[in-house]
Amino acid sequence: MRLVVLGCGTSFGVPVLGCDCAVCTSPDPRDRRTRVAAVVEGDDGRRILIDTPPEIRLQLLGAGIGHVDAVLFTHEHADHVHGIDDLRAVTARRGQLAVHGSADTLARLAQRFPYIFDRRIRPQPGTSKPELLPTPLAPGELVEIAGLPVLPLVVPHGDLDVYGYRIGAVGYVTDAQRVPPDVVARLRGVRVLVLNALFDRPHPTHLSIPEAIEVARAVGAERTLLTHLTHRHGYAALAARLPPGIEPAHDGLTVTF
Repeated sequence: MRLVVLGCGTSFGVPVLGCDCAVCTSPDPRDRRTRVAAVVEGDDGRRILIDTPPEIRLQLLGAGIGHVDAVLFTHEHADHVHGIDDLRAVTARRGQLAVHGSADTLARLAQRFPYIFDRRIRPQPGTSKPELLPTPLAPGELVEIAGLPVLPLVVPHGDLDVYGYRIGAVGYVTDAQRVPPDVVARLRGVRVLVLNALFDRPHPTHLSIPEAIEVARAVGAERTLLTHLTHRHGYAALAARLPPGIEPAHDGLTVTF
């Protein structure tokens, strides 16, 4: 298996527009963070894309990824979905592409992007649109997608429930304000855990860095990568203070196992 962290930044991205702080002006490329997305690739080369942030085209080009075989959506917030139109290039070559998520998330995407999901709306001759097949996933029910076992897990994100995923030996949880004990139990045994971590202080919709460390210890993955990072914490300084086995993610980070 292979995990590629396409983007690991918070909803503002890093650098933040108009900010001249030490992280936003850092020369370290690991401090340049696009919005969160990842790819999980099976041994047969088939790939699952998680979320379509605004930078998804550039992220996939930078990672050398020209095709995906399925998409998982965590939720419908703009920083996770507003690159969805870039899936046109994928479906133009392969035809229809299944996109998965909770029934609520897919319904909201259909409301926001009717030109994609309303089958009655067809592109004008000579133009195209993403040809996507919305496929709801039930929470806690294991399914096979692109040859990989996928387990959707519900975590709270403020007043919204979002999906994290266990994909074989990979756990992926972003935009969680907390990780309930039953989800921790279902993540145990993963080798790599990707987990959101925002500030040092508590936040109403995201795990703090100390809270993320607690969750990582409870899950016990060999390697935990912190994502959804802000400009408050530079890569090198954050890496130096984290416990063994826990590290900041960075855009383009690839883990093969």
